Amino acid sequence: MAILWGTVMALLGLFLLVSATLQTNFVLYQLLVARSQLLWGIHVHLFYQAIGAILVILSLLWASGVIWGKA
Repeated sequence: MAILWGTVMALLGLFLLVSATLQTNFVLYQLLVARSQLLWGIHVHLFYQAIGAILVILSLLWASGVIWGKA
């Protein structure tokens, strides 16, 4: 089950990373940016790039069983 959820989370992280890098006009991404821009201002896209990269790394580690596995 960790493989499934790790893969789903990696895809979400990849979506955030690519959308922030390209600064797309995709509706879901623009809704996230509108909410976060109040706090992050002009650095909102950099914030989503960092979050996307962190999410991809952690979810791949989770899917491979390196972290959050059964002891």
